[in-house]
Amino acid sequence: MSNPTSAHIPQEQGPLPMNKIIASLVAVVIGTFMVLLDSTVVNVAIPTLVNYFDSSLHLIQWSITAYTLSLSAVIPLAGWMSDKFSPKRVFLISIGLFTLGSVLCAFAQTPQQVILFRILQGLGGGMVSPIGMAMVYRIAPPEKRGSIIGMLGIPLLLAPALGPVLSGWMVEYVSWQWIFLINLPIGLLGLVIGKKYLPVFPKQKAPTLDKTGLILGPLAFALITFGVGEGGVSWSSARTLSGLIIGGAVLLVFILSCWRKAEPLLELRVFRSSDFRRGIITSWFMQAAMYGTVLLFPLLLQQIKGYSPFTTGLILLPQAIGSMIFMPLAGRIFDKVGARPPLIAGMALMTSGLFAMTFLRTDTPLLFILVVLFMQGSGMGLSMMSLNTYVLNATPRHLVSRVTPLTSASQQVIASFAISGFTGFLASRMKANLTLSGTNGNVLEASLTPFCDTFFAAACIACAGLALSFFIRKPQPVAAEVSSPGAS
Repeated sequence: MSNPTSAHIPQEQGPLPMNKIIASLVAVVIGTFMVLLDSTVVNVAIPTLVNYFDSSLHLIQWSITAYTLSLSAVIPLAGWMSDKFSPKRVFLISIGLFTLGSVLCAFAQTPQQVILFRILQGLGGGMVSPIGMAMVYRIAPPEKRGSIIGMLGIPLLLAPALGPVLSGWMVEYVSWQWIFLINLPIGLLGLVIGKKYLPVFPKQKAPTLDKTGLILGPLAFALITFGVGEGGVSWSSARTLSGLIIGGAVLLVFILSCWRKAEPLLELRVFRSSDFRRGIITSWFMQAAMYGTVLLFPLLLQQIKGYSPFTTGLILLPQAIGSMIFMPLAGRIFDKVGARPPLIAGMALMTSGLFAMTFLRTDTPLLFILVVLFMQGSGMGLSMMSLNTYVLNATPRHLVSRVTPLTSASQQVIASFAISGFTGFLASRMKANLTLSGTNGNVLEASLTPFCDTFFAAACIACAGLALSFFIRKPQPVAAEVSSPGAS
């Protein structure tokens, strides 16, 4: 039985009062913040974990990749689970499972256990963001949707940006275990507020579960991500080629399966909308550049510049500040002039910042890095909010609950690809440059050059996203374009 203090949303009833919308938004923000905090909280702790477990960077990096992969594996179930068991119930169960996985990570004794419990975290947290966003979208008045989703977007960037600060302080002054234990009080708070204030939507008839897609989708994403990660070591190795070729074949079968079924795991027919295609493809380039570099800055500051974990976290703070300032501002701009102006401005800032990092030298002042980080955070705030709202507006209202898992799953997959790809590329360039450094003795400069090369690759990807931003337009009616087979 639902909580009597919860807001009930009868079908076709008008919007909720603003105070109830805000209360529901707070519950969603807490859950989303906790899950996204763990997308970067491990980054600063990576060197510490390598030393603590006497392991390699390549193995420990999988604690990040496995987390994002498990998120993407369970996200496609969000729409079906919401229809079957109600969004509120699934949202609360997901937070509980994520909190349990966090506690287990804190007590891990080996790198393999860390990776295993990170997978459990991802399985628990994967549905929090898409279900939360779909609930907020359904209760938000259309004329206020940009501003409200902009408020929801704050944890989308604030949590990943603040993660290094909290992680650095805990690793340096407490212990690395607390980067996971911190989720226990946050998770309990989210459960209490969510149980009391989240709206209860009327149950809907759940579509038939696409069991084929449930197997093929995660398998394809995992294989391709593995291949991309191994490619950083050698693109011609059997492990790389098998991951990419087999994963690509499975992905093709998965796409064909989803496209032909009346009730697929992922609603790919929405790609028939040209506006949706523009938005989602642009977001992929933006996310690849953004998530692919979240690990580069902490590694650069600790391994090359020699800063402590906590100092590293503080240095990364301008990124969070930029996000906090420009995410809500982007929402207000979106409501007035649409997605293109804030999106172009945001992508321009990101591209400029990443290109600037390619000129980094051993004597570059810290102020230079701080300015670039602020540019990155500001660009993320402007572009991510604009794209998220644009993509949702390009989706028929009755498909929102089915499309948010698609957009969230693709985001996590792109994040996995980017992290694995950039980490592997950095490692391969590092190995090559350190070998060459034996001839000239400039080991520090040889260690810095791979970072510059990797930032240049990310800048090229961001530049492609900037070019696509100019083609974004006001979404046109799309209901007829994405109707299911057999629909009247």
